[in-house]
Amino acid sequence: MTDIHTYKNYYFLGIGGIGMSALARYFKFSGSQVYGYDRTRTQLTQTLEKENINIIYDDEISLLVPGINPENTLVVYTPAVSNQLKIKNYFTEQGFTILKRSQVLGEITQTSQCLAIAGTHGKTTTTTLLGHICKYADVPATAFLGGISANYKSNFIYNGTQISIVEADEFDRSFLTLSPNMAVITSTDADHLDIYEDSNQIIKSFNDFASLVPENGFLLVKKGLPIEAKHHTYSAYEKAEFYSDNIRIIDNTFIFDLITPDKSIKDLIIHLPGKHNIENAVAALTIALQLGIEPEILRKALEEFKGVGRRFIQTKYSNGKIYIDDYAHHPTELNAAIDTVRNLYPGKKLLTLFQPHLFSRTRDFASDFARSLEKTDELLLLEIYPAREEPISGITSSWLSDMINLKAKEVTSLEHALDVLKTKDFDVLLTVGAGNIDTLYEPINDYLNEIKV
Repeated sequence: MTDIHTYKNYYFLGIGGIGMSALARYFKFSGSQVYGYDRTRTQLTQTLEKENINIIYDDEISLLVPGINPENTLVVYTPAVSNQLKIKNYFTEQGFTILKRSQVLGEITQTSQCLAIAGTHGKTTTTTLLGHICKYADVPATAFLGGISANYKSNFIYNGTQISIVEADEFDRSFLTLSPNMAVITSTDADHLDIYEDSNQIIKSFNDFASLVPENGFLLVKKGLPIEAKHHTYSAYEKAEFYSDNIRIIDNTFIFDLITPDKSIKDLIIHLPGKHNIENAVAALTIALQLGIEPEILRKALEEFKGVGRRFIQTKYSNGKIYIDDYAHHPTELNAAIDTVRNLYPGKKLLTLFQPHLFSRTRDFASDFARSLEKTDELLLLEIYPAREEPISGITSSWLSDMINLKAKEVTSLEHALDVLKTKDFDVLLTVGAGNIDTLYEPINDYLNEIKV
């Protein structure tokens, strides 16, 4: 493969994607010229434009910047981009080198010490926390994140290139392009069954990923997962080689002890709610310890960690209302979000607004979604967000609603959701989903601010 660092220009097709934009920022920070195309202008693409990255939103060859040619420009694309894209076909016909995002990230990990975080849940928070710890400890690391860090307002944390911290995505087996020296596997739950034949194929893929860690590396796996390679275990729910103990909640803040084979670090404070986030912290802290970061630095970094955008973001209002927004789009994640609300706010009436993501995921996990959503007091169910899929006959939000044993439930559209919400009585509102439900965040926040006591 051509050395990806030798080009003057980098052109990103689908630059608005969370993983693509992190790579774009990496090359921009390295001093190269970065350009991109995306179908829609978003808050993220507008931020990239403010960082002097040239982006177009129309699929027109005439809009390409003059002067880019196959010798000086590398083209990077995401599989989410259509093969019918005229710009992509132009680059192909003109002989440009065109690589998938995962291939480019894979090559970056070959030239650095790679810390890779994999798993169907928890990897974004764990990766972001590890990147934050390394930045706080002044470790020469670059972190590529799958979400926007609340501490840095970015999905890219730069403090040097000796170490790369990456979110290892299982979606299209892209994590198999990485070269991890240390790795974490947080979970292997069934997901992406539109890509994998069944859960056995998912587990096989994670085992293939685990086998990439060399014998002199460090593989950390949540206790109980079916990973065959030699590994160390961690947990927040039971004893393991690395685990949390003495967990308690004081003023909505979680405090715990980290127990390792050779030391205990007492009274660690994490401001993210939920036991699942303590487990994410155990994983990140364990890898940080392997890097030689001192316990007191870990303590201070953890306490200052603000989390990731759309990961249980809480807002409290003077009228007493509480609004929580979360990215949960799998039954396991929904359970974690709703259970955390119940633990933090027992006895308060919970209204959940959920947007299913993908027709195939809704079909494959329908009964699990139903059991998760039955835990709320009232449910507003949005129409399914299609993302990359065409509709599947019979798979609708109304079909899912019929499976949910809950009296107070209603199906609505994204356009009418706020109007319906205004007719509801609740103490806590939880919005969950991975589609475009995030466009409701500001309007809902404005509405809740207006409600008088």
